[in-house]
Amino acid sequence: MSIVFMLPQFFDIHSHINDSSFDGDRESVLARMHERGVWTVAVGTDYKSSQDAVTIASFAEDGVFASIGVPPADDKGALFREPFFTDLLASPRIVAVGECGLDYSRLPTGQAGLADIPDVPTEKQRQHTLFEAQVDFAIAHDLPLMIHCRDSDKGLADAHRDILAMLAAKKKLAGSKLKGNIHFFSQTIDIAREYFALDFTVSFTGVITFSREYDEVIRLAPLDRILSETDCPFVTPIPHRGKRNEPIFVEEVVKKIAEIRNEDPETVRTALVRNALRAFGLRR
Repeated sequence: MSIVFMLPQFFDIHSHINDSSFDGDRESVLARMHERGVWTVAVGTDYKSSQDAVTIASFAEDGVFASIGVPPADDKGALFREPFFTDLLASPRIVAVGECGLDYSRLPTGQAGLADIPDVPTEKQRQHTLFEAQVDFAIAHDLPLMIHCRDSDKGLADAHRDILAMLAAKKKLAGSKLKGNIHFFSQTIDIAREYFALDFTVSFTGVITFSREYDEVIRLAPLDRILSETDCPFVTPIPHRGKRNEPIFVEEVVKKIAEIRNEDPETVRTALVRNALRAFGLRR
């Protein structure tokens, strides 16, 4: 899909402006985005929030898009009901499927076998089934994936390894139709390179403004494989800590990426916008 628009100044590729924390002043948030030339993808975290993301994108100024999906662990009873999500695709503002993926950071603990506490293999299988349904949906509709991934321990990279294995197998069948972004990337440059080899990008949030944990991968990743995001209303960047995060604060993320890479801020800014346009099938 290609939609023709004027080029933005910044692109926040993962926000939750459909979150209830914006219900009181969403119009003002959108107006500030329009004034600053900031585009965003509003991301669904279930069917209702996906509907809300599509509605906001449909009625907002140019530069607001939607991603629809069901994440792995927010609601363990949630299903990806394909007919309902297919109906949402009537909107041309949908540019991705997700957030979806695997989250092993919240695997069940305690006594297995209790009615309300599944064992770990059962929970992993539930997440895998939910994720695979959305991978197949994205491939079928030629849309990129917006992937959420959290390991049980960063040193293990167990969730990332499972996602990479699934994507590699799907890539053999789907080819260029399998693509996407790993949102809020938190692993090593070696893991990132495995995603790059599968034609995926990685994105960074405001956490990089107050944690040095991400510096190496930001420095070493090819610039054309990096995207910027806020994940608002969460993880507000410096110098706005203590405030609710919003898409215009993506500017601080972009500045920090340029600083970490020791590259010209304007070069980085334009590259990240170009990367986002390419990732979501948008063009001038």
